[in-house]
Order: sequence, then structure tokens, then C-alpha cells
Amino acid sequence: MNKKDIVEAIHARVGFSKREAVAIVDKTLELLKTALAEGGSVMISAFGKFSVHEKRAHKGRNPKTGETMTLPARKVVTFKVSRLLKERINAAHRDRNTRKTLL
Repeated sequence: MNKKDIVEAIHARVGFSKREAVAIVDKTLELLKTALAEGGSVMISAFGKFSVHEKRAHKGRNPKTGETMTLPARKVVTFKVSRLLKERINAAHRDRNTRKTLL
């Protein structure tokens, strides 16, 4: 699913015009980006938590040349799925596998 698919789903399920759906998705994503850029975290109930973590500088290797180099410290965004979403995904997976074995 991509941004266009999300806009289409909002348009179809909620009834907003496509222009309104695009504005809602854009504003939501902008709020998420701003919060993460400021070093905060974003928790969406029953979905998961986005947070920013600092990675230390570490040694790496150029796979093409084999040259060793030091990779600088940087910030990365991580996502931790909520327990409810994890259970829903696993239940769907189990149901899919159960149907396959019955056929």
C-alpha cells in the first residue's frame, strides 16, 4: 500500500473528496515527520510506535573494494508494532495457513 492507495481508501470509505483526502494524508504525514525530526516519538494506539534512535559511529567495510572505513554517528527511525496489531497479523497468517491445509 502506498500514499495513493491510502488516499483512495479514505475517499471510498469515509466519503471525503479526493482533494480533501490528499490534504488529510499530507497533513498527517507532515505532523509525523515534524515530530520525528524534532527527536520525539509518535505512538498510534493499536498500531505501533515510531521513535528516533542514535546510532554510534562504527567501523564498516566497502563491499566493492574491501576498504575499512568509519561510518559516522547518525539518527535512525525505528518502528515497534503494537501487541494488538501483531496479534491481528498473526491471526490472519494462521487463518490463511489453515485454509491452505484444508484444501
